[in-house]
Amino acid sequence: MALLWTFIVEFATLSSLTGDPVFEDVARAALMRLWESRSDIGLVGNHIDVLTGKWVAQDAGIGAGVDSYFEYLVKGAILLQDKKLMAMFLEYNKAIRNYTRFDDWYLWVQMYKGTVSMPVFQSLEAYWPGLQSLIGDIDNAMRTFLNYYTVWKQFGGLPEFYNIPQGYTVEKREGYPLRPELIESAMYLYRATGDPTLLELGRDAVESIEKISKVECGFATIKDLRDHKLDNRMESFFLAETVKYLYLLFDPDNFIHNNGSTFDAVITPYGECILGAGGYIFNTEAHPIDPAALHCCRRLKEEQWEVEDLMREFYSLKRNRSRFQKTTMSSGPWEPPAGPGTFSSPENHDETREKKPAKQKIPLLSCPSQPFTSKLALLGQVFLDSS
Repeated sequence: MALLWTFIVEFATLSSLTGDPVFEDVARAALMRLWESRSDIGLVGNHIDVLTGKWVAQDAGIGAGVDSYFEYLVKGAILLQDKKLMAMFLEYNKAIRNYTRFDDWYLWVQMYKGTVSMPVFQSLEAYWPGLQSLIGDIDNAMRTFLNYYTVWKQFGGLPEFYNIPQGYTVEKREGYPLRPELIESAMYLYRATGDPTLLELGRDAVESIEKISKVECGFATIKDLRDHKLDNRMESFFLAETVKYLYLLFDPDNFIHNNGSTFDAVITPYGECILGAGGYIFNTEAHPIDPAALHCCRRLKEEQWEVEDLMREFYSLKRNRSRFQKTTMSSGPWEPPAGPGTFSSPENHDETREKKPAKQKIPLLSCPSQPFTSKLALLGQVFLDSS
């Protein structure tokens, strides 16, 4: 389900950069459709038939299937300054705490009744403390994080499924593919609290990964945390997310952590833009998005659209007035054009009037603040066509 409803961060960014609202509109429609499908007690399942709208899997929780959905409600709200998205998440959060939370663990329950269906912790759920930190719920986030950290210390990693009452792994779910979620939460919480316990988790993660999974050609998935047997594979998210969050956890001066004390002021034909001031929003694959750049492009394009709309309206009125004057000055009563389909619309007149040289337009996939050739950037370094 998370694959279907989590486009708002990327698609809203795409709409801002291209000026085409269709991407953001579609993503919002998907979010609203799922919101309307929640149960009477405010929960959603984790699999839905997109053709019928019926829930196929009715287990409600915070892990696999719904994790990115909740994540993107919060991150979309922050990135777009959207109170409605945040209100949706806070409403979900109430239901989640009422029905799925037990002793700072989050279980799986039946979405319509709230009865426990799976008393397990999934490793994918470890993103939740980080998400709680983004809404300022630090105390609850730390308590849940410490629960998850005890599991890490028990095995040297997080098993895919952990039976909470039994305190042990679930059969056929004993592996750890070097997922990033717990380390991601540690990074967010450390930025919020400065608690050294979070650095201890980072140290343990580095030591465990180095000791258990390092092989000649990379870092292997741990097939079974009970005996640390390895699998012959390394997931792409290990480098893309796990290592990145570990690096950021131990690098307090990284530009990603900018608190707004430094920034770049860019002068554009449409005004001044502030870029690189911090507050980066990570998408679910750990790609950072600069909200300042996003809002700069959005604001400039909206202002440009308003001016263009006013100009079109002005020239349309001017043309209509000119046509009216010509019609009243002609001799004889007005008669409709002969034959069907020959009535001239304003568009027809636009085509028939003398064509003027086309104005140079800003490239479609660019922000007015700088040419498209300067838009490719990696870790703050801008690459031009000539480089």
